[in-house]
Amino acid sequence: MPAIRTLSAEEARAAIPALSEVLVDCVAGGASVGFMQPYGPEDAEPYWRDVADAVATGANLLLVAELDGRIVGTVQVGAAQMPNQPHRGDLKKLLVHRSARGKGLARLLMDAAEREAASRGKTLLVLDTATGSDAEAIYPRLGWQRVGVIPDYALWPQGGFCATTLFYKRLA
Repeated sequence: MPAIRTLSAEEARAAIPALSEVLVDCVAGGASVGFMQPYGPEDAEPYWRDVADAVATGANLLLVAELDGRIVGTVQVGAAQMPNQPHRGDLKKLLVHRSARGKGLARLLMDAAEREAASRGKTLLVLDTATGSDAEAIYPRLGWQRVGVIPDYALWPQGGFCATTLFYKRLA
């Protein structure tokens, strides 16, 4: 049975090796999440240290999915916004290790992230994802509204331009 939980900054720091393994696997699998191939654990660790620091300040919420006590997925909510956007959060880096896909973890992570964001006063979440990716198909099934596409927004991890699709969701 999968477990979804929100990590404290201390827990996030302790989980850096496991979080790095998930991120490295996703980048190796072609996920356009900000990093280029080749990408190894030594590349991922500074990123996760920064995330743990953001958790410590309350700027980010970090949730993980665990199977048999092993972290196999993660998602973040950027909670710190400009003064005129206290109601909004940015959903970031929904990642599920390829070995754990097909078990509903993305849905569980998203549901938990939305609940956590709502409990902190967020009424609107936004995200962007690579157009044409497997991830893009997930969000409409979870009630997210497609806004549009920006061409040549980023690069795929193996190179070549990648468009991005923007989504939003109002939280009840």
